[in-house]
Amino acid sequence: MTRRVLPGFPLALGITLAYVSLIVALPLAALTYKAASLGFDDYWRIVSSGRAVASYRVTVLAALGATAFNLVFGLALAWVLVRYRFPGRRFVDALVDLPFALPTAVAGIALTTLFAPTGLFGSILGDYGIKVAYTPLGIMIAMAFTSIPFIVRTVQPVLEDLDPALEEAAQSLGGSDRSVFLRVILPLLTPALLAGVSLAFARSLGEFGAIIFIAGNQPFETEITALLTFIRLEEYDYQAAAAIASVLLIAAFVMLAVTNLLQARALRYTARS
Repeated sequence: MTRRVLPGFPLALGITLAYVSLIVALPLAALTYKAASLGFDDYWRIVSSGRAVASYRVTVLAALGATAFNLVFGLALAWVLVRYRFPGRRFVDALVDLPFALPTAVAGIALTTLFAPTGLFGSILGDYGIKVAYTPLGIMIAMAFTSIPFIVRTVQPVLEDLDPALEEAAQSLGGSDRSVFLRVILPLLTPALLAGVSLAFARSLGEFGAIIFIAGNQPFETEITALLTFIRLEEYDYQAAAAIASVLLIAAFVMLAVTNLLQARALRYTARS
């Protein structure tokens, strides 16, 4: 008889289902029920109002910009941490997890202080006519700061496990550094990149604390959807808050479903290769 360190399957499954039900499924069910109680006409009126649509546009465009930046910079950072040895490498590696440990409100205050017109970075950028704080650019920077660990930490283990023989074989066949990266390394990293991008984008969509200080929160200009939901909660309009929040929930589910589909295709392509 094989002895198991963890409890048996029934008990482990029961604990898992209880956790998922209480922490994940129950809040989502309550949100869905509250939004559904409106009726389609009232629901559509709330989620398609001019202010709500403007908040979707600000949120999604800033999240896309932050994710695109993190895709490039996060991949480069993971590459440097894995492939190079330099003084302070462990410190830089630890800094990657700082957005996880730092309260988002503290991050928002720090970013606002740095990028305000009188701040350290803001005053320098202001000389070139670039304004960051209280603009969509500031929202994008806050989103990028809080979501970059997702890409670095999903790509880094895959890079560490790559077989150097694959690159050596490609180079011995006359492949340039660029072609080796694009044709050998990047396809192997694609599933991890897709996972990191989806997590980073989802985090950016739901980010709140790091954004409200640097955004300026001007309706139709720099107001994000999470803040509009919070405003409706403060007004005790719980149904409107649930309706607006449900749009983000649907967007996150659709994005994750598409990403999982792309990941599955990428994994099949990698397996065939």
